[in-house]
Amino acid sequence: MKESRNRTLIAGLAAGIISIGWLAAAQAVDLQWFGHATVKITTDAGKVIVIDPFITKNPKTPDELKDLSKLGQVDLILVTHGHGDHVADVGALAEMTGAKVAMNADMGHTFGTLGIVPYKQLIRFNKSGAIKPLEGVTVTMVRAEHSSELLHKDPQTDQKRVFPGGEPSGYIIELENGFKLYHAGDTGVFGDMMLIGELYDPDLSLLPIGGHFTMDPVHAAYAVNNLLKSKMVLPIHYGTYPVLKGTPEQLKEALGATSAKVIDMKPGDIRKF
Repeated sequence: MKESRNRTLIAGLAAGIISIGWLAAAQAVDLQWFGHATVKITTDAGKVIVIDPFITKNPKTPDELKDLSKLGQVDLILVTHGHGDHVADVGALAEMTGAKVAMNADMGHTFGTLGIVPYKQLIRFNKSGAIKPLEGVTVTMVRAEHSSELLHKDPQTDQKRVFPGGEPSGYIIELENGFKLYHAGDTGVFGDMMLIGELYDPDLSLLPIGGHFTMDPVHAAYAVNNLLKSKMVLPIHYGTYPVLKGTPEQLKEALGATSAKVIDMKPGDIRKF
């Protein structure tokens, strides 16, 4: 009987150690915020994902980070919609790194036909059809409540024209170790955020709080508390321009007594999750 109890105790301890080890591994994700909506994610397997690259002309990106070559290896670029403050560096970064570029199917045609990104580098897809653009990484496009168009200057004539940007989107990104991020893109609050919370249960949600074009802190707090039920939230898309007035402090105040943790980063900061 004593021997049986010992075996049970050892098995329980081993399971606990395995569980703790798995949790530790599941936190091994580096995220760097460049200001606005631009983030660089480095997985524990060393894959690099950049979302909405707006770096060289981003007023909040530290000067020492504005050189795209300093990003080093990039394996995947994700684009939420076609506005210039989200796509400004897509073409240059894609050419420099050879990274795959994933975006909504309609905007993919626009980028391809205009020669911004070669078709061979593009991954054109749409909402709910999960893709695996990198080994061990799953990306699912989800709804965003916003707009999308591409303002493009002809390199030969300098004439500006507006082209279709398809529908705006957010992304659920599940990494090799099971860690899940929700990058909401530019969006207002919408009821289907509850579906996103229930279906994908992201560990970290990146939500715009600037207002005017997107959610403000009050709406973002409502999304966190009542719809997404996020464990951690990283505020983005604020303070870049005067019109984007929302602040992380206002978000914390609007959240009230909640278990959700606000990850308050400065442009250029790197955080390990």
